[in-house]
Amino acid sequence: MTVLIGGRSLTLEELVRVARDREAVRLEPKAVERMARTRAVVERVLASGAPTYGLTTGVGVLKRIPLAGPAADAYAQRLIGQHRVGQGPAAPDDVVRGTLAIQLNAFATGWPGVRPIVAERIADRLNDGPTPTVRSLGSLGQADLAPLADLAQAVIGGGDLAAGEGLALVTGNAFSTASAALAIVDLGTLVEVLEVAAALSLEAIGANLSVLHPAVAGARPHPGLATSLDMLRALLDGSSARGDEAPRNLQDPLTFRTVAQVHGAVRDAIDHARSIVAVELNASQGNPIVIEAEERVVSVANFEIVGLAAALDYQRIVLATALSSAAERVVKLLETPWSGLPTGLAASTDPSDAGLAYLGIAVQAVAAEARLLAAPVSYELVSTAHAEGIEDRTTMAPLAARRTAEMVGLGQRIAAAELAVASQAVELRGLAGLGLGTRAAFDEVRTSVPFTGPGELVPDVERLLGPIAAGAFDPVALLRTARP
Repeated sequence: MTVLIGGRSLTLEELVRVARDREAVRLEPKAVERMARTRAVVERVLASGAPTYGLTTGVGVLKRIPLAGPAADAYAQRLIGQHRVGQGPAAPDDVVRGTLAIQLNAFATGWPGVRPIVAERIADRLNDGPTPTVRSLGSLGQADLAPLADLAQAVIGGGDLAAGEGLALVTGNAFSTASAALAIVDLGTLVEVLEVAAALSLEAIGANLSVLHPAVAGARPHPGLATSLDMLRALLDGSSARGDEAPRNLQDPLTFRTVAQVHGAVRDAIDHARSIVAVELNASQGNPIVIEAEERVVSVANFEIVGLAAALDYQRIVLATALSSAAERVVKLLETPWSGLPTGLAASTDPSDAGLAYLGIAVQAVAAEARLLAAPVSYELVSTAHAEGIEDRTTMAPLAARRTAEMVGLGQRIAAAELAVASQAVELRGLAGLGLGTRAAFDEVRTSVPFTGPGELVPDVERLLGPIAAGAFDPVALLRTARP
């Protein structure tokens, strides 16, 4: 398949197909015509000699430096080299390809005023060339200058650029947006896995499932809460815990009772972030922009993406609660006063057999790291001395996105541990009463992590990371394959 790039309708799903599935792209003819028209406006503005930021002047602190003719064209190329100050390791290939796709779509809007040939070079690189190397550190999120300069150098190289095109290549937030979009997709997958793991934990502790009553959503109508309640009830359908037998406890610990509320909040945060990304994918985030109807090139501040950075901060804060709760459920299941099962879920009567007890320590350590990544960054301040005090704002959007991706990775490990521990607990308690979905989840766990028998060492729960990434614990897929 080929993803059509027209500047106005790129979806998150299409971005993933280009970034991760390496689908080809093709510029829509109308987009090429639009770019040609807005570039013609740029050429007329250049011919008029009117002072125009980034076209007839330098940028940033050099805005007072006039440029004209060949000097303006040469500056466009030099600008890329001047901003190649990135640091650190290379960004993942999918982030780089996503960045190219978003930048291509931004050029297709016509707002940046670049020639169609520049966009076509990007499309060619996506379709036929190797993925460029882009360093991941060095952007404040007020235009991803450093990573986009790496990208421009790799794609455009020493090719001829016209006035303003160097600035257009580095002044957007395509790198931040691609990083954020892919992290949001992965977080959406993670919350589904956490839902499955939590459902299995509810079985493992013999929870009081009155907390999943359909009236809960009616009394508190958050969309995410309703979705989580529906999913948990579906996974637990047929469970003996949903029968008439009295539950083990009148009320369970909060991390078991509030699963739907916590996961629902994560879902709502994801929906908020996705709505922002949907706009940013089809926006021009650069400076200046071409207003074709007015025959003008106007200096703007569309590189300010605090809304996206703050949405990522919000996601991480809520996710930290979900991951801490998952880790706490693991610890509770490993302790007899809460689970009613042997300490460490040991299968032997030997008091020196720790079973899975020490896995609880590892999970708490991972959860602690995840919480540290949750600290907001979108209000971070920078020195106001740079560029004579002009560049005195920052969003740290690339950092917000990178931390979100890192939290998702840690979250997958916490989910893997909860799946393994809950499976050990339900097997000790007895499998006969499991729900259809939770039984399917248990069976999937056992394809990678076996039951820990008497005196056996703790299994490597990271064996579950592959199946988690492959979608083996997607609740819809589990329910589809569940056997009555």
